[in-house]
Amino acid sequence: MSISSRFSVGIHILALIELNKNTVNTSESIAESVNTNAAVIRKIMGMLKKADLIKVQPGVAGIQFAKSYPEISLLDVYQAVQVVKDNELFSIHNNPNPNCIVGQNVQGSVEHYFNRAQRAMEDELKTIMIKDVVDDMKREVEL
Repeated sequence: MSISSRFSVGIHILALIELNKNTVNTSESIAESVNTNAAVIRKIMGMLKKADLIKVQPGVAGIQFAKSYPEISLLDVYQAVQVVKDNELFSIHNNPNPNCIVGQNVQGSVEHYFNRAQRAMEDELKTIMIKDVVDDMKREVEL
């Protein structure tokens, strides 16, 4: 199972808002940059809005940050756009064979390892800000 591409698209949207802050960003212009459909962008922007990361007004072109741009972490974006039960990265298969020693024990045996890995990933994402990503892009293209 992989993390949904909504995560990278969410990062893309936020980076674009910052890099194009002197222009009007629309779902259509963002979709062109992401190379996807504007409806996909609107859906992800709705998730970012619900998480209080951006402000969007229906019928009015333009998107703004809802909180201080340097304070938005990749964890904020991940949590905003992941549509999984309890934001769990890993899931354990249901209904293993109860007559098998592995089937009887696999869920309990791996669950704490999965939780530990999830926490490690989230702790790392907490330390990386959208600003870091944008600064990397600026260095790449010398903006």
